[in-house]
Amino acid sequence: MFTGIVQSLVAVMHVEQERDLSRIELDMGELADGIELGASVAVNGTCLTVTRSGGDGRVFFDIIKETLDTTNLGSLELGSLVNVERSFKVGDEVGGHIVSGHVTATAVLSDLRHDGHDRVLTFALAPEWLRFVLHKGYVGVDGASITVSSVDRENGTFSICLIPETIERTTLGRLALGDRVNVEVDSQTQTIVETIERVMQDPQMRKAMMSQALAGDVE
Repeated sequence: MFTGIVQSLVAVMHVEQERDLSRIELDMGELADGIELGASVAVNGTCLTVTRSGGDGRVFFDIIKETLDTTNLGSLELGSLVNVERSFKVGDEVGGHIVSGHVTATAVLSDLRHDGHDRVLTFALAPEWLRFVLHKGYVGVDGASITVSSVDRENGTFSICLIPETIERTTLGRLALGDRVNVEVDSQTQTIVETIERVMQDPQMRKAMMSQALAGDVE
């Protein structure tokens, strides 16, 4: 599990492509201190397993076909920059929100504008996932925990605002129109929305809820 607070922006040192598999090497520097084989690391918000460590900050990961197909990691090449966060320990401060590292979908940057010191990014996201994105709710974008500034369901987009610190320390400040990002919707929001949808689709459950509401009004 992760907190969505990006710890470092690191470079891809090597990419080895095989059939339905990609092996990457990252230069994690001091962030790799004490890292063990099998440890979990969020790379652009995708939970990857450490397969080897060079002992000098170099860390290696295997990326399988499913991950290559459903995230933006398949487009990584030598010199690419990625957001990295090591898994948190019990007792650590959770400065963002709980993130699993299981990418929900990818979104495309459809608009980019400046608003004073802020940078406003707008992403197009498939409707089946946009329904879990709420105004002022949380969303993981390339592994960064971000508050949603607005949602436009008619046009299928959501927007986030980046402060200078986020622009400087993450890949989000380097995005260009048309770039794809990994999105992880907040699991609690998804659970609540799906529960409400099930209730609204079940006549008996709707009737029971109405009865409870009316009983409360009488009291």
